[in-house]
Amino acid sequence: MARPAVTMEVGDDGVAIITIDNPPVNSISDEVMQGVTSSFKAAHLREDVKAIVLTGANGKFCGGGEIRNMQARKTVAVSESMPSTVTLVNDLMEGGPKPAVAAIDSFALGGGLEYAMICHARLATPKTKLGLPELQLGIIPGLGGTQRLPRLVGVGKAIDMMLTVKFLSAMDAHKSGLVDAVVPAEHLILESRKWALDIANGRKPWRRSLELSDKLGSVEECLKIINDKRVQHKKLFKNVPHPSACLDVVEQGILHGGCATTFHEAKVCAELQVSPTAKGLMHAFFSERSILKVPGVTDQGLKPRRIRRAAIVGGGMMGSGIATNMILQQIPVLLKETDIDSLNRGIELIKANIQSQAKRGLLSQEKIPSTLALVKGTLDYKDFGDVDIVIEAVYESLPLKQQIFQDLERYCKADCILASNTSNMDLNKVGAKISCQNRVIGTHFFCPAHIMPLVELVRTEKTSPQVQVDLINFGKVLKKIPLMVNNFHGFAINRIFFPYGMSSHFLAINLGVHPYRIDTILKNFGMPMGHFRMMDLTGIQIGAATDKYWRDVFPHRVRKRDFNDRLKELNRLGEKTGKGYYNYKSGSRKEEPAPELLEIMAEVRQRLGLGTSWKEVPLTDEEVLEMVLFPTVNEACRVLEEGVVLRASDLDLATILGMGFPRYRGGIIFWGDYIGSSHIHSQLSKWSTLYGEFYKPCLSLQRAAATNSKMANIVKVSQARL
Repeated sequence: MARPAVTMEVGDDGVAIITIDNPPVNSISDEVMQGVTSSFKAAHLREDVKAIVLTGANGKFCGGGEIRNMQARKTVAVSESMPSTVTLVNDLMEGGPKPAVAAIDSFALGGGLEYAMICHARLATPKTKLGLPELQLGIIPGLGGTQRLPRLVGVGKAIDMMLTVKFLSAMDAHKSGLVDAVVPAEHLILESRKWALDIANGRKPWRRSLELSDKLGSVEECLKIINDKRVQHKKLFKNVPHPSACLDVVEQGILHGGCATTFHEAKVCAELQVSPTAKGLMHAFFSERSILKVPGVTDQGLKPRRIRRAAIVGGGMMGSGIATNMILQQIPVLLKETDIDSLNRGIELIKANIQSQAKRGLLSQEKIPSTLALVKGTLDYKDFGDVDIVIEAVYESLPLKQQIFQDLERYCKADCILASNTSNMDLNKVGAKISCQNRVIGTHFFCPAHIMPLVELVRTEKTSPQVQVDLINFGKVLKKIPLMVNNFHGFAINRIFFPYGMSSHFLAINLGVHPYRIDTILKNFGMPMGHFRMMDLTGIQIGAATDKYWRDVFPHRVRKRDFNDRLKELNRLGEKTGKGYYNYKSGSRKEEPAPELLEIMAEVRQRLGLGTSWKEVPLTDEEVLEMVLFPTVNEACRVLEEGVVLRASDLDLATILGMGFPRYRGGIIFWGDYIGSSHIHSQLSKWSTLYGEFYKPCLSLQRAAATNSKMANIVKVSQARL
């Protein structure tokens, strides 16, 4: 017989303990909601019950609604039962004849916090976290949270908690009025019983959240706060409906009363659940949880070995960034360079990174000396004898990397992990001259390494499962999202990203679309910056080298981008030289238009035999966007077909974290499926006829379009390695 999701026990003191028991986080399923409702009904009807305590089993209160159910919903869930559900919450749980106290341990999140706010008092343990994270899923609270939270903590604080998904500690929640008392975990139920009886007997106030007004202030003051928040968050929440919907519902509650607005809140929440934004954000949420599961590796019971000490070969931008990441997580690091000047430059880069973290409030000034003390410099591999991992981060030269790996095998202990930060090189070739190839793995960090959240773990067919498990765990220690990929050209992100840049350049040089217009269209879509601005950030010389790499790998379908080459010749290397595709004032990272860019474009066109003058091909913003992004979707289909990644959802999350694809669009494949494989295939076929092989749809995309199936279902059909 299945265990009930909600139980009720009545003690000799007359307090009914209602316990939510739905592992692992006591989420609010339909069964839980029905159980809580029926238990409250029963408690109110029983003469021997004086008061109620609502709590959760296994040291956890409630983690909110079941997201899988919301993700699967395809039609607006505004049913006949919704008004009755809201009425039961307002009239039965909050407005019933007996007081209720929420006994909160570990967390009260989303619907869990809404349940707690329905109660007449809240007691929490010291380590409890409280918050309403619904907006990170593209929805708003739907059990009265938008109405009760402002009345408990004030309008401004409530809006900030919801829009920025800010969790409060138990002590902060107590200070703000959200929690009435903080008590030790072992006394939580006992103190909650006493509190509930004190309310029932008139010794403590019986406070119904929807009726409170002392934290609100006047209507005019509330409306000003709401309007100020609209302005403050306008740029942050572009292209998505749920933040404005949340503010609208809060405002309606101020104007028309909290109780009446809970019905409207429930309707808006249901409508948002089926929006493309919510679907995209929920897909990203689950993608982040599945990415750590690697069949044949993480399901074998292997325990990750702890990495206590690390070494990095190469103190340039990437090496210093990786070292910074490690010492911020208290991992001691040896930094090796070839000469003392290069070593000192690397150490200075690390110091600058740490100072930058402190300026941003991510590290206290007091911790700077002890953090920097975790870095030691060396010029000799003999110091590598006791490190658990070495990450090579030198420039992309195969002979150099092979020599480094031979030296590492000679000087490092037998179980030391040997990693390369290469962004595209064949790991089989990098480790070809050593005997311990089972210890070789790629750790492709993204620049800046101490800030960007993604790291690609590149395994070869010889990389041992133990090393893979170790690196997945180490990625989590470094506060990264580790993506396991197979050893193919460019791995995952760089591979699908190159058509993005190629098409941007083709539009600019061949079709006459101004680079700044392309950048603006991409930013309006939701990218953090346009392609040309990004080139200035990463460095034009890197772009030029990458162009050559892809021309060598895929010569039949890659265009030569002379634009980068010409800027490199002019020493317009981007931000660091103050000029690139944009101009930059000294000491400023703010881009400014470069009037001379049109003249440079004319020179590039002349090189390509296109003439020095041109007219822009008439394209709508939507067409420009499609010409940049559809080739990227096409390449992503190839990546899936070749088995570079394990799942389409892995690739989706990687594009969000590694290339800044808008999270609310779910990732490149998820977005492509929303647009539809047939439309993408049709457009690419048209452009392929007009402009050549670069735009030709790949076979897997052709099959998806022909069968009207999702690109996410593309399966690996090729085992070919580099």
